[in-house]
Amino acid sequence: MLTPHCGLHTLPFRRRSRYDNRMNFWSALRDGFTEPVRDVLWGHIYMTPPLAELTRTGAFQRLNRIFQLGPAFGVYPGATHTRASHSIGVYHLARRLLFALADRGADSWLSGEGAVSFLAAALLHDLGHFPHTHALKDLPLRTHESLAASLMVTEPLKSLIGDAGGNPYLAAAIVDTRSGFYGETAESGAELPFYRRLLSGCLDPDKLDYLNRDARYCGVPYGAQDVDFIFSRVYPDPARGITIDSRGIPGVESVLFAKYLMYRAVYWHRTVRASTAMMKKALLAGIREEIITRDELYPLDDQELFGLMLARAPLLPLFKMASLVREGRFYSAVAEFPFDADRHEKLADAARRYRFEQALAVELSAGRAISIPPDGVIIDVPEPVDFETGLHVTDEDRDFGESSSVFSAGAVQTFVRALRTVRIFVDPLFEAKIRSRRDAGAILQEKQNWLHLI
Repeated sequence: MLTPHCGLHTLPFRRRSRYDNRMNFWSALRDGFTEPVRDVLWGHIYMTPPLAELTRTGAFQRLNRIFQLGPAFGVYPGATHTRASHSIGVYHLARRLLFALADRGADSWLSGEGAVSFLAAALLHDLGHFPHTHALKDLPLRTHESLAASLMVTEPLKSLIGDAGGNPYLAAAIVDTRSGFYGETAESGAELPFYRRLLSGCLDPDKLDYLNRDARYCGVPYGAQDVDFIFSRVYPDPARGITIDSRGIPGVESVLFAKYLMYRAVYWHRTVRASTAMMKKALLAGIREEIITRDELYPLDDQELFGLMLARAPLLPLFKMASLVREGRFYSAVAEFPFDADRHEKLADAARRYRFEQALAVELSAGRAISIPPDGVIIDVPEPVDFETGLHVTDEDRDFGESSSVFSAGAVQTFVRALRTVRIFVDPLFEAKIRSRRDAGAILQEKQNWLHLI
């Protein structure tokens, strides 16, 4: 049971009638939302005073100092929106989604405490996000979801979520889906898996906000979604989270295609990939050489990360890449080709890729008047991207990938293959000389037999 001093209660709705449970849920979703936040995308967003207090904590304020799209402003100057504005937008769409699902029967089996816990999870889901967008994403670090969950069950957030009427352990477990239960969440019954599916899925509030928000701030049309239409076609299901009917298929298709276009034009733009690859290479070396520790990285914002790397550049010259990135002097792409699992899978391993980069630098230097240093070459291998299509189409009685949509499982895999592009980036000092001889991509393809030696 939860202890009284936490300001929490022990799920009293389980001893109430279905009518009382429904009234408790609607009260939690409607009453006391008196604190307005003005948002560029969604207009006025209302919170209860305790929920608004969560946004004034140091952990949340850090998100105001992390750009949502990291270095993308180097390509799209308007892309300076923050993780904080995105998080508030996710909270807003989460509340709208609950209203839509409650109107279709979910209020009969969801609790008020569960609803507030879900809203807190939506608001705080990015608390553990790393600086500089996804530069740290596939480093040997804790997931940002587990970091966020840890903060949510630690003071002051723990008590604030309780004061809002939620359960901090349930909220943490909703965010950190890889964990088991946090404390007393075993008592949440079916609500935990249900809310996990709402927060992370094909039509989740996170995706609907970032597609719309990122498109708005980048000034591109690709990500705009008709949220009103999408929410009009979703239905609650305790086991599946949400389902749709066939009239909702165009909304899902729009989300999938928008995600593809945003990755192609924005998220994985070659300049953004160059910046991310540079920071990743430097930070991997810093961790490997024990110049920087994992625990030091977790609480940093964008500028603090740059500051720490530049301060320790005398210990690791590769950290000077942070200065290049901050000044917009990115490595140049001299070759790119589609990812081939049979040929390039080994390059996804950071240690193996580092050794291959060293060997490639030697090969690219052959026959030139200058010697390209090992750190002058970066091979960028994008991680797999997931196009979630695990929705059930009720009136067709089949999953989305087998429905009447043109987005079959095969079509989605075609999207993934089209997006995953391996690139070779080099220091601009050597770009002209490399291009003057033979293509770096051809060298890489010729030297695939190196991989078994590295």
